[in-house]
Amino acid sequence: MQDSQHPSLALTGRPVISATGLFTPPESITNAELVESFNAFVDRHNAAHADAIAAGEVAPLAYSSVEFIEKASGIKARHVMAKAPVLDPAIMAPRWDERSNDDLSIMAEIGVAAARDALARAGRAPEDVDAVLCAASNMQRAYPAMAIEIQQALGIEGFGFDMNVACSSATFGIQTAADYVRAGHAKSVLVVSPEITSGHLNWRDRDSHFIFGDVATAVLVEDAAIAPPQHWDILGTKLKTVFSNNIRNNFGFLNRAHPETADAPDKLFVQEGRKVFKEVVPMVAQMILDEAARLGIDPEGLRRLWLHQANAGMNRLIAHKVLGHEASEDESPTVLDTYGNTSSAGSIIAFHQHQADLTPGDTGLICSFGAGYSAGTVFVRKVG
Repeated sequence: MQDSQHPSLALTGRPVISATGLFTPPESITNAELVESFNAFVDRHNAAHADAIAAGEVAPLAYSSVEFIEKASGIKARHVMAKAPVLDPAIMAPRWDERSNDDLSIMAEIGVAAARDALARAGRAPEDVDAVLCAASNMQRAYPAMAIEIQQALGIEGFGFDMNVACSSATFGIQTAADYVRAGHAKSVLVVSPEITSGHLNWRDRDSHFIFGDVATAVLVEDAAIAPPQHWDILGTKLKTVFSNNIRNNFGFLNRAHPETADAPDKLFVQEGRKVFKEVVPMVAQMILDEAARLGIDPEGLRRLWLHQANAGMNRLIAHKVLGHEASEDESPTVLDTYGNTSSAGSIIAFHQHQADLTPGDTGLICSFGAGYSAGTVFVRKVG
């Protein structure tokens, strides 16, 4: 197999991860700051509905607390693109000026930043890349595709398209990119995941107001023939979806057909957290074990697990089932405490920040899971 643009280069059809990139918003919200804002909103709401509450017609809202948040999730802080309006009890949503169609959109902007980081780490120029996949839980608009805008901003020829598989978007994107390499349709593919999750979080819902944070990641998937000396062989990938209503967001273009409910709570993130925990943990653990067996990998010999960063308890149980013992922070690192749940980007942040210390031959697992239900596994081995 040869690269049509570089006939002398013999491609292998073997996909690897050459590099990753990360953009972190400069502003962060601690649990204490978030609780202060939320409880101020509760006071305003209960005061405004005092008579109805007294008459038993409206239930009073309850306070949140730092202890409640950390026990429920393990999250201690989260980065956001717009801190002040999120913490304003009268707004509690991100706010920024709308950009003209001639300006780079905010989602593309942070995606480009992460992509440039990945390209720089791989020593790769934009003209070396064949495709851009924008894989994220929400897209800023329907069209033109965010991927094509990122592609144009980077100066990449070829093609791009958007993918949305909620919290598993990045791993689904990695398998898609790997398949292009395997088929010889591309030698270098950027999987970019700009996650501005503050836009779909209901900051006024006590059960979920602490969950999400904003970030952008990028993964450069390439043919082994052009990879830098240090890279990660992709040993195998596996995707799985099972329909569930337990995590849902009903926001969409057809909401205008019933405007009376266009701003209802279900047009933001909603979940049945306990059901998700109970159903997803065994599904993902078994999926990992089955795929490891298919690949001839001893799961207990995995050097590191880079798991989806949604809930510390879920990760602890999944890691235990896979490794056969309680995982240490070294075996299953956490970024959830400082980033919050960043949807599809979470496992990629963990991989990006916690892989430099591994040695050639070490085997690990990138794994995502979430709404859909959806789950993706990417088994990798360090080279160089």
